Amino acid sequence: MRSFTLVLLLCLGYGHLTTSYKHFMQVWSKLIVTHHWPQTFCSMEHCNTHFDYWTLHGLWPDKGGTCNTSWHFNASQIEDLMPEMKKWWPDLLHPDPSNSTVFWKHEWQKHGTCAVQSEALDSEHKYFSKALELYHKLDLDGVLRKSNIVPSEKFYNFDDIEEAIHGFYNVKPKIQCIPPKPGENVQTLGQIEICFNKDFQLIDCQKSELDNRNQHNDNLTYGFYGSTGYMVCQENKEVYYPPLMGKY
Repeated sequence: MRSFTLVLLLCLGYGHLTTSYKHFMQVWSKLIVTHHWPQTFCSMEHCNTHFDYWTLHGLWPDKGGTCNTSWHFNASQIEDLMPEMKKWWPDLLHPDPSNSTVFWKHEWQKHGTCAVQSEALDSEHKYFSKALELYHKLDLDGVLRKSNIVPSEKFYNFDDIEEAIHGFYNVKPKIQCIPPKPGENVQTLGQIEICFNKDFQLIDCQKSELDNRNQHNDNLTYGFYGSTGYMVCQENKEVYYPPLMGKY
């Protein structure tokens, strides 16, 4: 009888923990491939950059965050991806090689441990390699250039940028900017999100008031930034797409 009672209590406890874990995980339905523009980022964070193309910020499930604190980042699991990671998914704030994995560790802990609900993303290597695959598939730089949207000292209409992206992918992106300074009417292009469903098919990114990325997005941080972050761009204000310092 005592053995039965012990087994019953263990099962009940396990059921409770499992339920709590599932609640903590949250079931997501959308993946967000997030690109950021290095020049804008470094203008906010007082860093220097030589990247003159959109780099990868992350692959984010639309729900959940830091879903499994016991699943630690292990750089050796993605050693074969490192050359690509350093080029397309660089740590703009910590370019020193000794800190090169800080950013990726953050992205794995905060987003990757939630993405593993999908069998296609259920390991560290699968998560990072899929993010790179989607980033290359999108080729955001090429898409913008085809519509003559390039870094420039001139300003763009927001609609022209949005239409360039929507016209090519046939889905609506979420475009984020540094808001205009008081008394000014120009916002600075900073980040672009493009969304996929669980089957990795393109879908519209939502801009509902309930979406917390409509406010301060992922804080632009991996634990170290002090900036206020980006906001969804205002459709009625011009957009500055800053060139790499000294290039134009």
